[in-house]
Parts: sequence; C-alpha cells; structure tokens
Amino acid sequence: MTPDTLKSTASAAQRSRTFRILARAGFAVLGLVHVVIGAIAVSVAVGAGGGEADQGGAMEQISRVPFGVVVLWVIVLGLFALGAWQVAEAFLEQGPDAKQKWGRRAKDAGTAVAYFATGATAAVYALGGSSDSSESTTSLSATLLATPGGVFLLVLVGLAVAGIGVGFVVSGVRRTFERHLSLPAGRLGDGVRVLGLVGYLAKGVAVAVVGVLFVVAAFTHDPEKAGGLDAALKSLAVLPFGQVILWLVGAGLIVYGVYCFARARFAKV
Repeated sequence: MTPDTLKSTASAAQRSRTFRILARAGFAVLGLVHVVIGAIAVSVAVGAGGGEADQGGAMEQISRVPFGVVVLWVIVLGLFALGAWQVAEAFLEQGPDAKQKWGRRAKDAGTAVAYFATGATAAVYALGGSSDSSESTTSLSATLLATPGGVFLLVLVGLAVAGIGVGFVVSGVRRTFERHLSLPAGRLGDGVRVLGLVGYLAKGVAVAVVGVLFVVAAFTHDPEKAGGLDAALKSLAVLPFGQVILWLVGAGLIVYGVYCFARARFAKV
C-alpha cells in the first residue's frame, strides 16, 4: 500500500460517522477516568484513604463496580478510537500552512500516545491484571540514571513533562481549548468555558508536579523520588495548606472530567 493510498484510507476513516461517534465516546470515557482520579485525590485530602490517584487507581475502582469489566472494555475501545483520531488529526492536516505546524503535530501525537497508554491500562485491568505506575516510573528513572548522561536525560524528561503541564495551564488561561469546540451561545457555552478553564488549570498543576518529581530525582540521584500522577498529587499534601491544595486540585480534576463529557458533545470531530 502506497503512502498516498494509506493517507486516503485514514482520511476516509476519519470522516466516517462510526469513527466520529467512537472518538466522542473516547472523550466521555476520558471524563469518567478523570472524575474517578479526582474523587480519589479528594478522598485522600480529607483523610478518607481512597487508593491510588492515577489511571491505574481509577481502573481498579471502576473494576469493582457492577459490570465494571464491561465499563473497562468500553474505556479501552473509546480511548483507542480517540487516540487513532488524534493521530489522524496530527498527520492528515491539510492546507497551505500545514508544513509549519509540526509543533502542534508533535503535541497531538504525544496526546495520542497518552490516550493509547491509558487505554492499555484499562485493558490490563479488564483482563484481570493490575498496574503500578509508581513502580514503572521509578524503574524508568533508575534505568536513565544508570546510563551515561542519565542525570541530564532525566532532567530533560522532567522538564518536558513539566512543560506539558504548563501547556495545560496556558491553554486554560488563554482558553485556546475553545478552538477544538463548537460551542453554543448563551449560558451553556459559558458554562463549558468555565469547566475548561478550571479543569485545564488543575490538570496542568498535576502534570507539572510529575515533571518536578523527575527533576528532583535527577538532582538527588534517587529514582525513588520520581513518581507518577499519584505521587505528584500526594506530594501536594506535604506543602503548607497541602490538604486544601490537594482538595482543590482533586476537585479541579473532577471538573476536567465533566468538561470532557461536554467535549464529547461539542468537540469538532
């Protein structure tokens, strides 16, 4: 199959009604995952336990509810469809200035990888397995630190992740997320904008802290300092007024989840 034929096939799939429905379903299940993560973070903030405040913890909680395995497979299907749609968005863009948008394409491709990874985590739990993101992150950090120039590489990883978090914050403040939506006029559209603003800020803070943990692990030469989303959120609790900060970020992640539900309806797909 030639590149042009492959591109035409992918473009046709992207335009299909079924593909668009699955992509919208992907935003909805992404919202569910964030609502559960946010709820776990809030429960930790108020001292009620709650488990791991990350994708794995969310999948574990979902697997425990009635028909949880069915929900997990829906999450797998939705997120893989959303990832495929994001890849199509990244590499099938047309227009006179398409060649100047490789930065945006790289961002879209990175987002697709995140969707695929979360979908893979859901598949692990749907099949009866489990996943420890903190252990995986520590292992990655240890591997990098053991290589020549490992400290530098780990700092780069941390800065890249922190940059993604900052990007979320900037998108929230500047409301650039609206470019991907077809919002109605009136209070409904204004409500979705508020959800996006609050949600992107909270998501950005959480992701940026993950990046900071990588940098700390690099400078202390201690891979145990690195951690995923759960470690990042729980590290907020040790700050002054940390319980309040963690509660606010957790509540913000729930808001981001609700925004994803709205995006499922109003996204330009």
